[in-house]
Amino acid sequence: MKNRPNEVVYNLEASKFNWDIAPGKTIEAWGYNKQLPGPELRANVGDTLVVRLTNHLEEPTLIHWHGLRIPAAMDGTDVVQKPLAPGEVFEYRFVLPDAGTFWYHSHANETVQMERGMYGSLIVEDPTDPVFDGDKVLMIDDMKLNSDNEFTRPGWFVPRIVERHDGREGDTLLINGKENSVIDIAAGQTERWRIVNSSSARYFTLHLGGKEFKMIGTDGGLLEHARTLTEVLITPGERVDIAVGPFEEGETILLESLRYSRSTFLRPKRQQFATVNVGEQKASIAYLPETLRVIEPLARQDAAITRKVRLSVGPSLADGMDFLVNGDVHAHDKPVKVGELQIWEVSNTSLMDHPFHLHGFFFQLIEENGKRPEYMAWKDTVNLPPRSKLKIAWMPDDRPGRWMYHCHIIEHHAAGMMAHFELVKSL
Repeated sequence: MKNRPNEVVYNLEASKFNWDIAPGKTIEAWGYNKQLPGPELRANVGDTLVVRLTNHLEEPTLIHWHGLRIPAAMDGTDVVQKPLAPGEVFEYRFVLPDAGTFWYHSHANETVQMERGMYGSLIVEDPTDPVFDGDKVLMIDDMKLNSDNEFTRPGWFVPRIVERHDGREGDTLLINGKENSVIDIAAGQTERWRIVNSSSARYFTLHLGGKEFKMIGTDGGLLEHARTLTEVLITPGERVDIAVGPFEEGETILLESLRYSRSTFLRPKRQQFATVNVGEQKASIAYLPETLRVIEPLARQDAAITRKVRLSVGPSLADGMDFLVNGDVHAHDKPVKVGELQIWEVSNTSLMDHPFHLHGFFFQLIEENGKRPEYMAWKDTVNLPPRSKLKIAWMPDDRPGRWMYHCHIIEHHAAGMMAHFELVKSL
């Protein structure tokens, strides 16, 4: 809803509620405005977004604005904001500097609150965006439920260790809060699908029955040029925008996730998340230009490293294993200076994948295991396979305060694989 010129206002209420994920299958969800996902927020580049959050839960909560370059005080973590107690209200207010597909989610008691549905999408549009016949947001999730459709709780030692190691994956597969979703598209038309992996730990390899699609954007907005693919990996926290179609009238296409092994106790499976039904033929106005935007490189591949971040796993007497950043849990990293180009070497010395997420800033991947990346993009989340090493470049602009980076497998984050650092004007 619009208030003053260039001000977009939403009211969100966090609460528990009953949610039908399929006919005859009801869960007790936690979320915003009694819907799962929460309301889709939309605004334009340059708008001021105002979100008034009221907490009707029985425990504290807050909202993290995943991917947004906003002031540190608005980032929505407990190091910059006191979590809202039950009954409290807080107003988030910030300017939206970038177009793209973003999302919001709880950053308090994440393994419970996010698992139960406390997330939603935020779409920031620009008048120069490519023209499509439709624009859909698809939020990927899974839930681990028992036979009574209640969320399971890891009990004795072994199941708890398995879930701590793997992250929480369930067999209740959701698109926009529903099982066995049906996605309709008209024959002859091309749509923009904005895909958000909002799951706790699931690696999602998008596949549309072998049909080609064009990847046009990632975390930080549009790519320079569209990439024609038949599958793409989307890790927890990541977003991918694709152009799909045109298809033939009457076609039925399965939206699946292909098998991806991330070295867990669970065996990877090929799974169906939704069905795409192609309806009657309609005229198209879609136009996808050859150049979508220009992305200026921040640094050369051989740029000198300013910081090393090492992700690893170590033994723990209490919990079986700890998830570490530079050998520590919930680490406090050294400060970063405003305006000083950062070249970070991020390595994963463990035997499992970790999606690395940096709060509040976009980075460019400039090297992957000694090689130049296939394409340039602005990212805030990137996957590190076992025994891998990346170089990222990012510029800390004038938004001082405390920031965070962490593994976006929520259970790994909770188990220690995260760090804070202070962004300062001078060292």
